[in-house]
Amino acid sequence: MFSRALHKFLVRSQTVKCFSSSTLLSSSVPETRMTTLPNGLRVASENSGLPTCTLGLWIDAGTRYENPSSNGVAHFLEHMIFKGTKNRTQLELELEIENMGAQLNAYTSREQTVYFARAFSHDAEHVVEILSDILQNSTLGNAQITRERDVILREMQEVEANLQEVVFDHLHVAAYGAKAPLGWTILGPVQNINSISRGELKDYINTHYQAPRIVLAAAGGIEHDRLVSYAEKYLSNLPSSSQSRVHLPKCEFVAGEQRVNNPAIPLAHVVLAVEVCGWPSADCVPLMVANTIIGAWDRSQASAGTPLTPLAHSGACHSFQSFNTCYTDTGLWGLHFVCEEANVGKMITETQAEWIRICRDVTEEEVTRAKQLLQTNMLLQLDGTNAVCEDIGRQTLCYGRRIPLDEMQARIELVTCKSVKEVCSQYIYDQPPALAAVGPLSTLPSYSIIRQQMCRF
Repeated sequence: MFSRALHKFLVRSQTVKCFSSSTLLSSSVPETRMTTLPNGLRVASENSGLPTCTLGLWIDAGTRYENPSSNGVAHFLEHMIFKGTKNRTQLELELEIENMGAQLNAYTSREQTVYFARAFSHDAEHVVEILSDILQNSTLGNAQITRERDVILREMQEVEANLQEVVFDHLHVAAYGAKAPLGWTILGPVQNINSISRGELKDYINTHYQAPRIVLAAAGGIEHDRLVSYAEKYLSNLPSSSQSRVHLPKCEFVAGEQRVNNPAIPLAHVVLAVEVCGWPSADCVPLMVANTIIGAWDRSQASAGTPLTPLAHSGACHSFQSFNTCYTDTGLWGLHFVCEEANVGKMITETQAEWIRICRDVTEEEVTRAKQLLQTNMLLQLDGTNAVCEDIGRQTLCYGRRIPLDEMQARIELVTCKSVKEVCSQYIYDQPPALAAVGPLSTLPSYSIIRQQMCRF
């Protein structure tokens, strides 16, 4: 997000403390400490002295590192990782977690895979040992792989019933093309789910689960030095080889469209987005402020959302949500809305008009309110050890450190009305958008008209 300091990666086994300069924040927010082991694995934690903690492994590996024939393997592995190891069966693993009163979970995204647990603080070492075991010793039995195919196919059916998820998958195809890894779904196609083998799962682990690409993150009642000792005890054998420098596949923004016209669906789900910068760019912060100006709104919740924009008062949609999705070297900034068929064209036009208004005529008052709301939301999102641990793990992978809250707030405060206009003009005004739409689309304008309207107002 912030270009200079964000690519600093520790190469020595030493502890680094991230201090806050704000007296208020430094007195209320525990410091985030980070240590890098000799094999390259990073240990990052925040000790708040609670009786519980969240610990997890954040891995720089996801759908983007797959190929067409293996698309879905990262997600498949997420399912298989809890099916037993050389040291404990699936039942024994489940009983251990249950007897601790802990919760074990995982998720896969396009650039990251995460395995994490929440437990009592006095069980932290036990949790690290379990995470180490499933990461390094999973059996990946053929019989279990066969059974898990049906589980994933049922999950695919659930995803396909969620039109918001469906339309965002289509957006990634429209934005990056069907041949680019960022254009692929996380679950993968049916044919891959039915054919992924134990060998492919093992190859993915051996290629991507390398120590320099892994962060052991923790939040709650956990002392950093103890956590480091657990990492040294259980994770020091993780490989650190030349394979850890796997090339990040390039994904070019192609600005296409994906339309699935289905009059049987009662409402249209539409996403319009432009390409923006990736995590390391300083432009992320003004884009976050612009995203907050547009905000979100739902007709069924009259008091919900952020009515900083005329879109909230147009009456043309049932709901809308502005978003700013960042990847390593690219990103998508846009709006998802749900509306009746008759209003699809109107919502597209009003969305583009609002975007261009922000490029040209956004006011100081709007920017000030959005900055305040953004800072409030940022703090509210860090409620609980799960959220804090997620923040630590994700930021350490993305930036090489966790950005202190007061530093982030200072960067938000530096955003001005002028900088919002300049950055939005660079990424939005007269730029080709990506479009995805599902549902009754008879009033959706042609792509050429939508493209022309990116500078018409």
